[in-house]
Amino acid sequence: MFSKVYGGGLRGINGYLVQVEADVGDGLPQFHLVGYLASEVREAEERVRRTIRNSRQRLEPRRITVNLSPAHIRKEGTGFDLPIAAAVLAAYGIIGGNILKESAFIGELGLDGRIKPVRGVLPLVLAMEDAGMRRCFLPQENIPEGLAAERMDIVGVQDLKQVIELLKHPDQIRPEQPSITHIGREENVYPVDFSDIGSQELARRATEIAVAGQHNILYIGRPGSGKSMIARRIPTIMPCLSREEQLEISKVYSICGLLPEDHTLMTTRPFRSPHHTITPRAMVGGGTSPRPGEFSLASRGVLFLDELPEFGRASLEVLRQPLEERRIVISRIHGACEFPARFMLAAAMNPCPCGYYPDRNHCSCTEMEVRKYLGRISRPLLDRIDICVETAAVTYENIRDGGNGENSATIRDRVEASRQIQKKRFQGSALLFNSEMTGADVKHFCPLGNEEEDFLRQVYQKMELSARACERILKVARTIADLEGGGPITRAHLSEAASYRGFEEKYWGRSDTRYGNKG
Repeated sequence: MFSKVYGGGLRGINGYLVQVEADVGDGLPQFHLVGYLASEVREAEERVRRTIRNSRQRLEPRRITVNLSPAHIRKEGTGFDLPIAAAVLAAYGIIGGNILKESAFIGELGLDGRIKPVRGVLPLVLAMEDAGMRRCFLPQENIPEGLAAERMDIVGVQDLKQVIELLKHPDQIRPEQPSITHIGREENVYPVDFSDIGSQELARRATEIAVAGQHNILYIGRPGSGKSMIARRIPTIMPCLSREEQLEISKVYSICGLLPEDHTLMTTRPFRSPHHTITPRAMVGGGTSPRPGEFSLASRGVLFLDELPEFGRASLEVLRQPLEERRIVISRIHGACEFPARFMLAAAMNPCPCGYYPDRNHCSCTEMEVRKYLGRISRPLLDRIDICVETAAVTYENIRDGGNGENSATIRDRVEASRQIQKKRFQGSALLFNSEMTGADVKHFCPLGNEEEDFLRQVYQKMELSARACERILKVARTIADLEGGGPITRAHLSEAASYRGFEEKYWGRSDTRYGNKG
């Protein structure tokens, strides 16, 4: 007898529908699984056989063949246990009916019949609904995640015996109802606020510009000057997540098993701050079965690299492509997976190993030590950083009078107004922020008057900029103009944008490599 039920698999951060076909026929008794399967899926044969027996269901010794389609995609994970068991039971005639045609199954089986939770339920449920499924049977622990999709009926089950009873008596099926705790809130809720910072006006201004245009930013300053404190407050001035962004972020975290227990969707911007000992693979993602890395976990949020020169050279250089393309493609022998990497890079560093250069009253580093330390950051990577700002030393008065700065909500209002201008400007294109403009886009959206053109030419020649650095000055100037209402770029805007690359010249020098190397 032949039967067919539906399950789901993961490819990258997206799910896809899998048809689980079972055939029970004459021949030597055996259980055979086919369909381009990973080892953990092949092991389902013994788990399913024992689980069905321990669920008090007697199967006659027959030849059982189970096919997972489409056969050209490698099936991985333990979430196929439940659909395989359902297909076998249907092929034996124990369960059946039209309910199987519109239902999908996800879950790992324990030998005692219990259905265990699995990762990646959110993208699986979304894919199943897109394929036309009306309901999905899930482990009890995965119910909140399934309800977060808000797409189809979710039926929570504890063990295989309960699944059999519900399929035999469909009128007893009661879809789960979302509770208040299952509903993601739209507003940002953070434990920190920009009002905690009472000084560092220049760094605050640079941070607001960076967030408004999604520009990458580098903070340079002595230890204890507030670099990390400012960076950790960047998500608080970012606009609230849209529904689309919540789903994208939550799919990545669901695959990694990092969704918080008290939330079914990620409702705040990610802030990832990996340690400087991290490997390039952990940054990018990968593995035999590719999983997202820090770049993807920070997508739609902030990737903060503290003590930037302490990171390995290879770990920093892998940043180049994601910063340009906003995505990660991992190719393996079984196929290629694409993960999002639309993050804002924020980095912080000391100007030298001891942290006090160029203050020779406190800095004891030699010129060679300073050059070697700064030389750990290549010039191509610096070119991809739009804004470089120096944090001033914190005085006693700053400490005692701190906490009276402008709060995050006020800054966020200005950022959102700027983002709306950009949204209107780029309507009909794939661009979202000024930082994503290509060379052709810069020419089109950043026109300059004669006076501004002459000024930028002088800046280009005096600072010995690269073509990429010159374009980034224009992008930052466009964002500054947007923060002031979206008018034309003026000389003042260009001057401020160029000043955010002045510290690069101060610390890394120019072709004479007095303070660093050219990269």
